[in-house]
Amino acid sequence: MANAASGMAVHDDCKLKFLELKAKRTHRFIVFKIEEKQKQVVVEKLGEPTESYEDFTKCLPADECRYAVYDFDFLTAENVPKSRIFFIAWSPDTSRIRSKMIYASSKDRFKRELDGIQVELQATDPTEMGLDVFKSRAN
Repeated sequence: MANAASGMAVHDDCKLKFLELKAKRTHRFIVFKIEEKQKQVVVEKLGEPTESYEDFTKCLPADECRYAVYDFDFLTAENVPKSRIFFIAWSPDTSRIRSKMIYASSKDRFKRELDGIQVELQATDPTEMGLDVFKSRAN
């Protein structure tokens, strides 16, 4: 179903893969992209559960916008293992203005389709989504 504001639909695969990440933990991360010609958000890359944060950041293009979901594992101050599902709106300064506008106008609706997001980050460069940022926002 296309959104009237941005005209973007969400491919069913996006929701299915997100549910797999959330419930079964079969993916460490998912990178989504907007296919402008088809006017929909699609899955671009799935990260295996064994892949690292560095593997994840390498999947985000330096000059194109993306949405991503990352399953972040951490230890609490009491040494209890926990995990948080992060939604990242990746919008590098070097990406096209039109692309930034489309991603910005589609973000809230897309995020609503992914039930279970716990933390949202907006990043325009890698420092805004470093591991230290994840750790500080996870608690």
